[in-house]
This record gives sequence, C-alpha cells and structure tokens, in this order.
Amino acid sequence: MKKPEKPDTDFMLTRRGFIAASAGAALFMGLGGINAFAGTNRKPPFSLIALPYDGNALEPYISSKTISFHYDKHHRGYVNKTNTLIKGTEYEEMTLKDIIMATADKQGQEEEIFNNAAQIFNHDFYWMSMRPNGGGQPPEMLMQRIEDSFGSFESCTETFKEAAMDQFGSGYAWLVENGDSLEIVNTDNAKTPMTENMNPLITIDVWEHAYYLDYQNRRVDHVDDFVEHLVNWEFAAENLKNS
Repeated sequence: MKKPEKPDTDFMLTRRGFIAASAGAALFMGLGGINAFAGTNRKPPFSLIALPYDGNALEPYISSKTISFHYDKHHRGYVNKTNTLIKGTEYEEMTLKDIIMATADKQGQEEEIFNNAAQIFNHDFYWMSMRPNGGGQPPEMLMQRIEDSFGSFESCTETFKEAAMDQFGSGYAWLVENGDSLEIVNTDNAKTPMTENMNPLITIDVWEHAYYLDYQNRRVDHVDDFVEHLVNWEFAAENLKNS
C-alpha cells in the first residue's frame, strides 16, 4: 500500500509549538498518568490541550501539515467557540463533561454549545488514541476483554475498520466499554458515546479534515494505517473501568 508523501518541511511543527500551557500538558501524561477522562473535569475558560507528541511524530501516516490544520485550527476553533458561547450562561461554571451532558439532544443555542464542547472532548480523546510506533497488540488485560467480546483480536480490528469506513459523512468510530462488554459504535458529527453512558476506549476521527490532505479520498488507507501503525492500545487499556 502506498504511503502518503512526506510533507514540505515548511509545515514541520515541533513539540515546543504545541506545549502552549502547562495545565493543558498535565491532562495527558501517557501510560501510568492521567487519562483523557481527567480532561472532562476541567472548568471554563477552556484552553487547547498540549499534544502528547511532536507535530511530525505520526509521519508518514499523518503529516505535520494535517496536524497543523486539524489541531491548531479546527480543534482550537472548537475551544474558542465554546468559551464564547457559554460566557455569561449557567454553563460557565460547569465542567466540560457536565456541559456536554446538559446540552445533548437540545435545540437552538444549546445544540451549538454541545457541538463545540463535545468536539473539544472528541479531539482530546482522538489525539490520545494515537502514538508514534503504535498499532501492534494491546496489553494482556485489554486483549482478554477484546477476545471475550469479539472472539478474536482480528475480529475486533476488522469490525473497527468496517465501522470507520461505513460512517457516512463526518463522525467517529469508537471502541467502547458498555457494561461488561466491549462494543464498536459510530457517532455522527460531534456526538460522543459519553451521552449514551458508554465508556470510550479509543476513537478514530473520519471527518475529512482528519485525513484529506494526506490521503485525499482514500479513507480506507487512513483507517488501515491508524489501526496498523498509530492506535494507542496502552491508552485504551488505561480507560477500562470494569477490568
């Protein structure tokens, strides 16, 4: 399979460019640290979290050019818009999770607040769902849960890939913990499994801005590379609640 070409060095981004605030960096400490759910407990005004790796660390599968647009423009835009929308409202005193839960399935301004606040969480979680030299097999505890729920690790990854490919338009595919079982679900646009009382373990973003600069219309290649070379199974294992 042909890999995306290495981007122009004008777009190379460094870790220094992403570590914008120590508070944001503290939310994501990697294996043995704080997992993504800690980020849902933070209160406004929200800030863009720091990436847990350099801007070019996911190449050649995701270029620094894509990271620069996806993280510093799209993700930052959701953060800034959420802060603007909730200013002077009851939501200004709530945690990110409480804002998402309170505005889910609402109309009008609440729907706009949900779309932006949920996208803060979805993107925070997506960045942590990847790591340089990812892929491979999950830790033993997670592997056992996967085999219990899907029959085999291969069945799990194939189902995950199919879900990511079958998502019509913008959205996400997720591996989630639903009670004692693991499941793979899709969400449209900004929706998140959190509002369905499911515990997210890993996600792939299949909005076009997540891959189009590198893969154009070849979503299948993006999905394959995510599973084979980028997925952070250690992060998924950390997120298990019913282990």
